[in-house]
Amino acid sequence: MAAKLDVATLTLQDALDLAVLIEKEAEERYRVFAAQLGGGERGDAADFFAMMARNEQRHGTELAARRRALFRDAPSRISAEMIEEVEAPGMSKPRAYMSTRHALEVAMESEVKAYDFFNEALPGIKDPDVRKLFEELRDEEATHQGLLNAQKAKYPDSMEATVDPDDVDTPAL
Repeated sequence: MAAKLDVATLTLQDALDLAVLIEKEAEERYRVFAAQLGGGERGDAADFFAMMARNEQRHGTELAARRRALFRDAPSRISAEMIEEVEAPGMSKPRAYMSTRHALEVAMESEVKAYDFFNEALPGIKDPDVRKLFEELRDEEATHQGLLNAQKAKYPDSMEATVDPDDVDTPAL
């Protein structure tokens, strides 16, 4: 049985390890979605999920570099079994012929879920460095939500795949 995650006992190293794992899980899930939907066209749902995977990978890489700078190669006490879909969308979310707008909504749900995780954990965190990191991560998720909201206007409000890829310029989150 996997160990239960107790955010109240996290050290800064643990919190960074947790954040890296959260980003990794989301990256992997978005890659699965992109592969499931197949190699469509630029700007379609598969392309959107591939872009989200790249963003999650970049965030994970940045957090891992920060962790290494502070704690070098110290072994992690946090494992993937201790988290489940903190930011990663649920496996049942993609569907054949989903629109890019639908993919964007899936990503938005995940950003909200991650924001809620960090925000709800804050009252139980005693370590000021961990609290500061969780506040930073929470605020970053809010920023991502804003970026996704700004993208909504570029896509038809439809669950059907109708996007014109030449009309889409999705920025990195």
